Amino acid sequence: MMTAGGTPVPRRGVQMAGDTRWRGRPPLDLLVLLGVLFGTFAAQFFAATAWIPSSLRLGPAVWESWALWQLGTYPLVGFGAPDFWFVIELVILFFFARDVRRWLGARRFWLVSIGVAVASAVAAVATTLLWPGAVAAAGVPFQLMQGQRLLMAVMLAAYGALAGDATILLFFVMPVRARFFPAIGLVLAFVAFLASRDLAGLVGIVVATGLAWTVLQRGGAGPALRRLWLRVQRRWTEWRLARLRRRRGFRVLDGGRSGPTIH
Repeated sequence: MMTAGGTPVPRRGVQMAGDTRWRGRPPLDLLVLLGVLFGTFAAQFFAATAWIPSSLRLGPAVWESWALWQLGTYPLVGFGAPDFWFVIELVILFFFARDVRRWLGARRFWLVSIGVAVASAVAAVATTLLWPGAVAAAGVPFQLMQGQRLLMAVMLAAYGALAGDATILLFFVMPVRARFFPAIGLVLAFVAFLASRDLAGLVGIVVATGLAWTVLQRGGAGPALRRLWLRVQRRWTEWRLARLRRRRGFRVLDGGRSGPTIH
């Protein structure tokens, strides 16, 4: 598979996220991104600079003070506790983002990343405004989708959409089909939601994953949504036929191209 402005994408075979066979210098824009994430993360722990990440991070100021720039700046603000896990998140982000950027090209990579981030923020803010009671217990607003966490969800979904059935050696040892990465990201987000109760953040992650996966499907969003709808219809029909077979004793016979028939 060849993507516009990028390089061929491996749809089969065994690959590694952040494949070391791709030699050369890391893209400068990704290095700058990691530097900005780390710098804003560190700034929150100093009184003189804490105002910088707080003014850029997604929060209630979006609707209380019309700080609309936060809808686009929050993915650039590193978030988390001062422990080694933050560094691990940056490493994972870099490995996946490097390959996705290589496949898409720099321009499309940033268009997809920024567009998905803004759409996810709008969905999260809308959730907060529509169900304020459901998100009141979350503590830190939108914590599940702040900074590198949203970008990781986007990259996992993009990798799964682009790499298809390729088997990825995750962390160089664990074989995982690339198409399962979006689902893995959603499961991890849901587990984090159980601890944080951040419903708006969970909605943002779900929107980011679904939107990134859909936009980068082969043929674009339209055919991808059609295939998804046809798959849902097929599952629904199979469930109804199985239910009829169990409850009423009907026999479902293969009707060939015309579809199943009931007798």
